[in-house]
Amino acid sequence: MAYHLLFGMFVWSYWKTIFTLPMNPSKEFHLSYAEKELLEREPRGEAHQEVLRRAAKDLPIYTRTMSGAIRYCDRCQLIKPDRCHHCSVCDKCILKMDHHCPWVNNCVGFSNYKFFLLFLAYSLLYCLFIAATDLQYFIKFWTNGLPDTQAKFHIMFLFFAAAMFSVSLSSLFGYHCWLVSKNKSTLEAFRSPVFRHGTDKNGFSLGFSKNMRQVFGDEKKYWLLPIFSSLGDGCSFPTCLVNQDPEQPSTPAGLSSTAKNSENHQFPAKPLRESQSHLLTDSQSWTESSTNPGKCKAGMSNPALTMENET
Repeated sequence: MAYHLLFGMFVWSYWKTIFTLPMNPSKEFHLSYAEKELLEREPRGEAHQEVLRRAAKDLPIYTRTMSGAIRYCDRCQLIKPDRCHHCSVCDKCILKMDHHCPWVNNCVGFSNYKFFLLFLAYSLLYCLFIAATDLQYFIKFWTNGLPDTQAKFHIMFLFFAAAMFSVSLSSLFGYHCWLVSKNKSTLEAFRSPVFRHGTDKNGFSLGFSKNMRQVFGDEKKYWLLPIFSSLGDGCSFPTCLVNQDPEQPSTPAGLSSTAKNSENHQFPAKPLRESQSHLLTDSQSWTESSTNPGKCKAGMSNPALTMENET
């Protein structure tokens, strides 16, 4: 029963990871025909950026390129939402792209990241179960306790295959658990997101509990099932620029005190989408990852919780 339960959950989550189509940015992030013509006429530079700034003024985007420009995809001809990246394999922009996985022949992103995590978890449990139940026969193989038939070599191969996959899967699953706890994607772990004030590797982190809920949802009964329950629409994400890493300076490098006072306590003109904004306002906010009372106030009233003002 245990074997078939693990095998069934493994196949279910693997199937969902493979056949769930990656989500692409919605139409509001695509440029209109007139805006595309303007971009084609304008040379690369400030005039080009001015067209993009006007097109993005009502969009819930808070991140920038390394140079501080609006993130724009030339191939898809759209303004990239936060955490969206263009996949060279799929040749399209993927919402909250984590990576393109050859094991599932699919992009892992907002639409199937939960399924990918469950696939890693159930495949790890599946391999551990096989290795554990095969161990006694593997020992008998070396102590000549098995009948001298060709089948005993299958026992040895099965144990080695299950054990090796368990080691590799445990490291990969552990890494992605760490990413979820920090609210990062694989791409963001290698290159931190850039906000208007500068780079901030913890810009999207809301505390361990809320980071988990953003991927798995509010209802715990769905957490272990390959059923989509992630919060939001993949186009906008709550962001709290609080530096919780003691090795990271509390004031971003290159940010003057004047700029900090003028920008750090302002909120975006267009609020987050309704499906995500409740993460910023419920009574448990910000208490999971720190006991500092200065960082444990609920909601958006805490002046230490800063969000980028997009104009």
